[in-house]
Amino acid sequence: MELHVRLSKFIRLSVAAMLAAMLSFVATANARIVVDINRGHADPLPIAITNLAGKESDIVSGGSVSEYGKRIAQVVKADLTRSGLFRMVDTAAFIKSGNGQVSLLNPAFNNWKAIGAQALMNGSISVEEDGRLKVEFRLWDILGAHQMTGLRYFTSPKNWRRIAHLIADAIYKRLTGESGYFDTRIVYISESGPATHKIKRLAIMDQDGYNHVFLTNGKNLVLTPRFSPTAQEITYLSYFNDNPRVYLYNIDSGKQEILGDFPGMTFAPRFSPDGNKVIMSQAYKGNSDIYVMELSTRKITRLTKNTAIDTSPSYSPDSRYITFNSDRGGSQQIYVMEANGKNIKRISFGKGRYGTPVWSPRGDLIAFTRQYKGKFYIGVMRPDGSGERLLSESYLDEGPTWSPNGRVIMFFRQQPYDRKGHGGETQLWTVDLTGYNERQIITPLEASDPAWSPLIR
Repeated sequence: MELHVRLSKFIRLSVAAMLAAMLSFVATANARIVVDINRGHADPLPIAITNLAGKESDIVSGGSVSEYGKRIAQVVKADLTRSGLFRMVDTAAFIKSGNGQVSLLNPAFNNWKAIGAQALMNGSISVEEDGRLKVEFRLWDILGAHQMTGLRYFTSPKNWRRIAHLIADAIYKRLTGESGYFDTRIVYISESGPATHKIKRLAIMDQDGYNHVFLTNGKNLVLTPRFSPTAQEITYLSYFNDNPRVYLYNIDSGKQEILGDFPGMTFAPRFSPDGNKVIMSQAYKGNSDIYVMELSTRKITRLTKNTAIDTSPSYSPDSRYITFNSDRGGSQQIYVMEANGKNIKRISFGKGRYGTPVWSPRGDLIAFTRQYKGKFYIGVMRPDGSGERLLSESYLDEGPTWSPNGRVIMFFRQQPYDRKGHGGETQLWTVDLTGYNERQIITPLEASDPAWSPLIR
C-alpha cells in the first residue's frame, strides 16, 4: 500500500508505509501490554529501543546508513520519553547474541525480560538503488513473547526525522490505543529585542523544536497564528502601517493573502474544524463581539451583540458550539454558545479571571488560562464547566493549544522581571493532562502564542 504524504516546502516527504507479510499484526485484545493514559499519574512503561541495523559501508547524503539508524532511534526515544508514558531501558543493559548483534527476527525475549523491558522496538535500515532509505521497524511484546506491529517506509535521507516521528506515533498508538502527536508542527511568535520594542516574527518548527523556519521578517507585528485543519494554511493577525489585518499564509507556497480589512481592531482569528470559516473577535465603535467569516464568499456574520468584551472564540470539534471569554458578567469568564450565537451560558465559576478558552480536539475538555492572586494557571474543564483541574502555575502562563490527540497542552510562560527590569523571557512549555509531565520546548529566541498543527498527512 503506497502512501504519498503532502508536506510543506520545508519538509517534503514521499513515504511508503506497508505491512509486509512477514510483519504480522497482533490484535489489541491479545496483547499483554497496555498503557493506561487515563490514570492520574502512572509509572512509565519500560521500553527498549535499539538502533536500526544498517551497513557502515552504505553511504548516502549526510552520512552512513548505520548513522541514520542511530539518529532515527534517538528521535523515537526522545518523542516517547517526552510523552511521560514511557521509560527508556538503558542501552548499556542490552544483552547481545553471540555474534554481538540484537536479533531482528526472533528477539531473545527472556534476555529482554531479564533487564526489565516490557516492550522492544528494533529494526533495520538500508539504501535503495534510487538513493532512498528503506526503514523497517518492529514492536515486540516482551511479556507476551510476540510481535505487536511492524511497518516499512521509503524516504529521501533528508526526511529521516519525519520517519522517526511516524515510528514514534505508531508505537504510541499501538501501546495506548490512541493516536500519537509526534508527526506534527508548531507555529508560534518568535520574539527578540528589548521589552519596549519587541520584534515579533511568525515561525514554524516540528513539535520537538527541530526544522525551525521563520515565515515573516519581523518588519510588521504579527500575533495569534492558528493552523487550518489541513495544516497547510495559517491564519494570523498582522499590523501593516499600524492597521490590523487578518492574513492567510499558505505553507506550501509561502503565499500570503489578506483575509479582510476590518473596521476597528480584530483579534484571535481561528479556523472552524472544517476549514471553511474563520471565527474572530472584532472591536467596532468601542464594542468587541464575535464574528464569523465564510472563506468562500468572505461573508461576515455577527454572532454576539453585547456591550461587554467578547473575544477568544474557539469551535467545538463538531462545529456545533463555540466557547469564548467575556466580561459581560462583571469579570472575565468563559462562556459557551451554539454556533449561531444562541443560548449563551457561562461555564466558569471559580475564583479569579478566566480567558483564552480552547476546545480539545476530542471534544471532552476546554483548556483555559486562569488568573488569581497574582499568578496564572493553565487548566481544563468539561464543556459544562464541571471537573475543573489546574495543570500548571507560574508568574505568567498563557495561550494554551492542544496536541491533536487531546492529551498534551502547549502554552507559553513568561519569567518575572527583577528590580532592575531584567528578565521577563518567554518560552514554550508542554504539560500533559495529569499535570505531572511538564517540559520546556527549546526555541532559538523567545517564544509565545503557540498553535499545534493536526497530524501531518
